[in-house]
Amino acid sequence: MSATHATLGAAADERKARLAKLKSLKRKQPGDEIVAPESTRSASPPAEPDIAKLHLSGRNYDPEAKGPKLGFEAPPTLAVEKTLEQQARAVEEEIRKKAEEEEQDDKGKKLEILNVRTENAIAKMVRERIEGAQKAAKSKSGNGSITASEGGEEMGMEGVALVEGVKLREREEEEEERREKEDEDLQ
Repeated sequence: MSATHATLGAAADERKARLAKLKSLKRKQPGDEIVAPESTRSASPPAEPDIAKLHLSGRNYDPEAKGPKLGFEAPPTLAVEKTLEQQARAVEEEIRKKAEEEEQDDKGKKLEILNVRTENAIAKMVRERIEGAQKAAKSKSGNGSITASEGGEEMGMEGVALVEGVKLREREEEEEERREKEDEDLQ
């Protein structure tokens, strides 16, 4: 056991010697190592270095005010282009815009389907009116009417009345679309 104590003791002595060497290096000042030539030295006695500057790091201490540093030299957000709050607002607005666009796309798809159904219903109603008018015309005129196979054209409504009905329906649809657009713009 005495051999291990001797090696441990030697290791401890080496460590102490290294620590003492490091302490002596820390105590040396950069001005101590470099000595200016005598011709460049001033004739006046050297000024006493400020003890506060030598021993204090200056991180939290202001040597001119001889007290703690107060406040910031520049606002912390000056160097940053966008703060975290501004970035969050921008992301939130972007998400909201995307959601609105998706909602408008969904509405557009649904409206397309509804428009097709509406057009089909209108066409069906027009056909039913024409068939009803044709049946009424047949019953009035009796068996003496000219059929399409005989070279004539069988019509229950007059051509002018049919065209006027279609134009009136188109105007109503355009007016309704205009109202819908105004309602969407107001919202």
